[in-house]
Amino acid sequence: MLIPWQNAPARERIIVALDCEKDRALELADILAGHARWLKVGMTLFYALGPSIIHDLKERGFNIFLDLKFHDIPHQVFGAAASATHAGADMLTMHTLGGEEMMRAAVQGANKAAAEGGSEPPVMLGITVLTSMNQAALSSLNIALPIADQVQAMARLAYTAQAHGVVASPQEASALRVLLGPDAYIVTPGVRPRGSALDDQSRVADPASAIAQGASHLVIGRPITQASDPVAAFEEIVSSLE
Repeated sequence: MLIPWQNAPARERIIVALDCEKDRALELADILAGHARWLKVGMTLFYALGPSIIHDLKERGFNIFLDLKFHDIPHQVFGAAASATHAGADMLTMHTLGGEEMMRAAVQGANKAAAEGGSEPPVMLGITVLTSMNQAALSSLNIALPIADQVQAMARLAYTAQAHGVVASPQEASALRVLLGPDAYIVTPGVRPRGSALDDQSRVADPASAIAQGASHLVIGRPITQASDPVAAFEEIVSSLE
């Protein structure tokens, strides 16, 4: 069973994003072993290698955040969540724009697979508004609500569907903590140590600010994985949180 996030030390609230090819991903995992607890496997890595990458990383002692952002009809999402759970994922994502029925199907699929495998169900998270999007991008989709209001509306829907929490930018974390309560997982991408490049992120914060605003976990990729010394970069972030 995963440690409740409220009791986890700072290093276990940082999810290192392995948005790279296999050899580099495994190299980074070996480098970060004994330092990081969580690794994120996204579409690039998973679509290239499939469930084997989860097995390889879990063998090294990591928890895996499998970020595939399920968005399809409920039947397909039920099966996808079940397959990902059987593969060993500890945390999964689904787009809240898929609706309540779709999200419920994902939760049910994950729960069924966990029961079959005798394991704890993965943490199920609803994607609210991507951190690469700004207000203009949202408006281009004919969504008239301000980003903050849209994020909260999607978060309510995710909780109605029995998700454990949401993915949102640090800028919405404070309001989401009030809305969803103390136990919700609020996982925040778009986290950049001060002085880091923004890359393709629009709504960002530094690690300490994101935690102070209510984030349960921080997803941080390039500031760690592209650093000349990934362990030093990771430990510097840990120190800033402690």
